[in-house]
Amino acid sequence: MPVHTPLGSLEPSILPAGSTAVVYCEGQFGEQDGKTANGLVRHSEKYEILSVIDSTCAFQDAGEFLDGSPNGIPILANLAQAVVHAGRVPDYLICGVAPADGLLSAEQRVVLLDGIARGMHIINGLHEFLGDDVEFVAASLAAGVTITDVRRPKDTKDLHLFTGRIFDVVCPRIAVLGTDGAIGKRTTATLLVQALNDHGIRAVLVGTGQTTIIQGGRYGVALDALVPQFCSGEVEHQVVAAFEGEDPDVIVVEGQGALSHPAYLTSAHILRGSRPEAVIVQHAPGRRVLGDFPMMPMPSVASEVALIEAFADTRVIGITVNHENLTDEQLSAAIDEIELDLGVPATDPLTRPKSQLVEMVLQAFPSLSPRLTSRIVG
Repeated sequence: MPVHTPLGSLEPSILPAGSTAVVYCEGQFGEQDGKTANGLVRHSEKYEILSVIDSTCAFQDAGEFLDGSPNGIPILANLAQAVVHAGRVPDYLICGVAPADGLLSAEQRVVLLDGIARGMHIINGLHEFLGDDVEFVAASLAAGVTITDVRRPKDTKDLHLFTGRIFDVVCPRIAVLGTDGAIGKRTTATLLVQALNDHGIRAVLVGTGQTTIIQGGRYGVALDALVPQFCSGEVEHQVVAAFEGEDPDVIVVEGQGALSHPAYLTSAHILRGSRPEAVIVQHAPGRRVLGDFPMMPMPSVASEVALIEAFADTRVIGITVNHENLTDEQLSAAIDEIELDLGVPATDPLTRPKSQLVEMVLQAFPSLSPRLTSRIVG
């Protein structure tokens, strides 16, 4: 019998054997509403991503399409092609679209139901819980597969209020916030953790969104699915768990939305719950309006920095730039302008050396440098 598993937190759950997956992202791959698929193509610890489905950009390499660097994951036109390419029915079909309303269209439902009929388990990161949908439940029962609603929160009795245990976490916490939603905060946080670990600094990521959980992050919670009363406490709980479980040098906390955003409040809970000593702000200089709210102009990065530092007892230590809509020359100019105006380092994590992220952290926390030297020598 299928098991409909809640993964709103990263408690152990029963999942079927196998890890091969196809990511469904029709019409949205490489776009803001395809951020779950984009993230899985760039990084996945839990699943082996075999292909991405998007007929609008089919028959290209997904890595080449996203970042200009081939990774061997093809973009295909439909699920039938994905099965043929895999050579057998893959284990999972992951819903890689992430629209602001969190709902499936009629066409998207058809594709996911087709995957169930073929014997594929469903991973769903939307606000719409397919494990509660009569049609999906009936189909999964008939096929003997599971539906995992990643955003389904724990029972209220298992949620946490803020306790103050965050003050027992003695390593630096760095939050990666931004000036808009779907602007690259998760990507930057992931690359930052990888770069720090590569340089001998033990770093752990605490996720706050569904994509990080799907990617296989060990610590995190889908924050926007919770009752607000528990948001700060759940962030605190995950940061404390990461500290106690990993004994890291640094904890990096993924941001959500933006503190200035009119529709999203999650940045406030991240700042309150994780109490970061430092913040890195992700900004897209080429973006003129908010991604899903075109009636709202983008804030300046300077105004977001001022708001963050006024709202919380923290400091912004650097700016990471999303290069969308910018030529390389414009990107370089934007980075130079930010550094000149704000007096903090700036870089693009996807096109500039990852060492610049490490330097950004070491400039703010020079005490980490002796640990770096001792670990490399030892």
